[in-house]
Amino acid sequence: MRAGAIASAILGICASALVVAPLSAWTTAALWFRLALPEWARAVACGVVALGALATIVALFTAARWRARSLFALTFAGVIIWWSSIQPPADGDWAPDVAQQTTGTLDGDILRLSDVRDFDWKTDADFTERWSERSYDLSKLKSLDLFLSYWAGPQMAHLIMSFGFDDGQELAWSIEVRREKSGQYSPVADAFKSHTVVFLATTERDSVRLRSNVRGEDERLYRLRASPQAARTLLLQYVAEANALKRKPAFYNSITTNCTTAVVQMIRAVGGTLPLDWRLLVNGYLPGYLYDRRAVVTSIPLSELMALASIDERARAADQSPDFSRLIRVGVPSPNEQLAR
Repeated sequence: MRAGAIASAILGICASALVVAPLSAWTTAALWFRLALPEWARAVACGVVALGALATIVALFTAARWRARSLFALTFAGVIIWWSSIQPPADGDWAPDVAQQTTGTLDGDILRLSDVRDFDWKTDADFTERWSERSYDLSKLKSLDLFLSYWAGPQMAHLIMSFGFDDGQELAWSIEVRREKSGQYSPVADAFKSHTVVFLATTERDSVRLRSNVRGEDERLYRLRASPQAARTLLLQYVAEANALKRKPAFYNSITTNCTTAVVQMIRAVGGTLPLDWRLLVNGYLPGYLYDRRAVVTSIPLSELMALASIDERARAADQSPDFSRLIRVGVPSPNEQLAR
């Protein structure tokens, strides 16, 4: 019995240490990125937390373990109260490309969107701003496509969903960080309430061409197996989320609310089934997930599909063409059409 009790106590101590360590690490990062103090003061606060965590873990192996656990719990509860008090700002000196939040209304089959972005990009810093109101006939909605723009090697990409209509229009949606003019995107900092999120409806000559032609990112296009009704349901969910953000801003989170996880949440919200998979987080490998789910063409090997999905050369050739969207799709197989072999 005594040996069993000792083993149980040791197990409890180790379990407590495995709780204290990650919570303290999260607290340290939260203080560093969000505490409204000078850098030196934030460094001191983070140092105090680190020392406190070490002292707590040491105390777990002494008779003062329950006191240490209680003190840690009270301290962390205070951190959570402070963290909950940080609310997303409604106004800011936003960077021009995220200065507006798209909104929309539906009248029968006619979707009217305000603040659709259609910038003419020369460089990231040199562009002509264009925000417009546009209408789309949802009875003519025919296709749903997915763009992956690789900006950090093969692991991470920016995801854009694009809705195609019989009249040739393509409506792209990009979920982005709403940074201020002086702000920069950081995957680490943006896990800690550093920026809000914005849902932008854009033309493909804006958001896709920006990444393929201006930034030189590796742009891939995957045509999805989706019925017009499924595409319509997802599109209206985008509009609903965008309208909600206009009324009440929300924080971007590079882990839980990013360009991919937000889409997954919307698909699930409208009844879609997307099983949990690591590739939904490391979205550079999303093509394999889509292939396994038969959401893309599967009559050819995945490696061949990925090669055909590359649109960089066609995007650069099309560049300023008003036919940009059609030209970048030449040769990209669609599960909704007979594959030309």
